[in-house]
Amino acid sequence: MAKRDVLLHPFVTEKSMNYMNGTPAQDYKDGNKLEFIVLRTATKAEIKAAFEERFQVKVEKVWTRISRDGKHAVVKLAEGYSAEDVGTRIGVF
Repeated sequence: MAKRDVLLHPFVTEKSMNYMNGTPAQDYKDGNKLEFIVLRTATKAEIKAAFEERFQVKVEKVWTRISRDGKHAVVKLAEGYSAEDVGTRIGVF
């Protein structure tokens, strides 16, 4: 599987926007996260490698969950990298 095929598209909702900003009223205090729909067969390591290669950032951690609309991956960027900058580059804003 090619790394470029792992990330399908960003998943943008109000909650995922709060992941980026780190709204303190919710459980996103540390923020700096982005959410993507990924291949259902992709592992966390494959998601991390694909994200780092595609956006030239370092990933600290990846969480995944499967729902009706596909597999979701929440990617937390490492210190020194901005989820808002990546979001701007991919057209989330």
